[in-house]
Amino acid sequence: MLWEQRLGRERRDRRQDVVRVARMMESDDAVIDWLLDPQASDPAIRWQVMRDLLDAPEDQWRVERAKVETHGWGARLLSHQDDDGQWDGGAHFPADFVWGGDEPGQPWTSTSHALAQLREFGLDPASDRVTRMVALIGANCRWEYDDLPYWGGEVEPCINGALVANGAYFGVDMGPVVDRLLGERLEDGGWNCEAENGSVRSSFDTTINVLEGLLQHERSTGGSDAVREARRSGEEYLLRRGLYRRLSTGEPADERYLRLTHPNRWQYDLLRGLDHFRASGELNGGAPDERLEEAVEVVRSRRRDDGTWPLDRTPTGRRWFDVDDGEGEPSRWITLRAMRVLRWWSGEVPAGG
Repeated sequence: MLWEQRLGRERRDRRQDVVRVARMMESDDAVIDWLLDPQASDPAIRWQVMRDLLDAPEDQWRVERAKVETHGWGARLLSHQDDDGQWDGGAHFPADFVWGGDEPGQPWTSTSHALAQLREFGLDPASDRVTRMVALIGANCRWEYDDLPYWGGEVEPCINGALVANGAYFGVDMGPVVDRLLGERLEDGGWNCEAENGSVRSSFDTTINVLEGLLQHERSTGGSDAVREARRSGEEYLLRRGLYRRLSTGEPADERYLRLTHPNRWQYDLLRGLDHFRASGELNGGAPDERLEEAVEVVRSRRRDDGTWPLDRTPTGRRWFDVDDGEGEPSRWITLRAMRVLRWWSGEVPAGG
């Protein structure tokens, strides 16, 4: 009788799974409509949905992408740019920021963070506005560390990784900074901003920033064997850890890595890691690595009954404006990223396509 009871439970569980999947499939169209909502959504979301989830022709999604410069979040962030090309008067920190002051969290209103958001929004790097922006930043922006010129890089690999991603995306030659990053790789295959203080182990946070930079450099320039080898070693660092576990104990390296975060800024979470592997896989081809499966299932399990994904966390600190509706609420950004990761994982999009 026990086996009959077990068989009955298994059949009931399978029926429930089938019903849940059917409901999710029905909700996909509603979620796409929500992502494309002309009133509540934004061109920065809509053009990526058209390209990555709907396979819209390029001439269609490019029309929507062009609106990022003149409408919505992109135009709003550009409106805060200083006359000299910077944001809030500084490279990585606002000009008025005081270390040890009363301000909660790190401020996110300076040039580096504005550029990262514009890259995420998909601001057209070929526009005249971007050409002027890049030149002004090069002429006027200096790092807080030793007053170094902005596009020449700083000293921390996490900062330089994001700089390479931004610079390569916006058409700047980031070769010298890339070479520096290649020389700073640690023996375990990744990177750590604390290496200058004696750390010999890589960190998830620094490594993902460098990986995104190297991948954007490769996408923009074709890369080199040395860049590809370094990127793959950093990816292997993450894969060996299942994208969020300690290699020594198997426990989560940081519980925050399991929380869906936006904007990530310099901080890691496993969806950010998965989205990197999706972008890497679509550039270079090949099937997704099976070691990503657990992380994929974690993301899949976080989907709400209405088909969306929630915002778990956003880094505290000064910002120009919010692009999500608050922690615990459905997030268009996280939903977009999760849906395209799952689409890639399932093979709906040909690798390299």
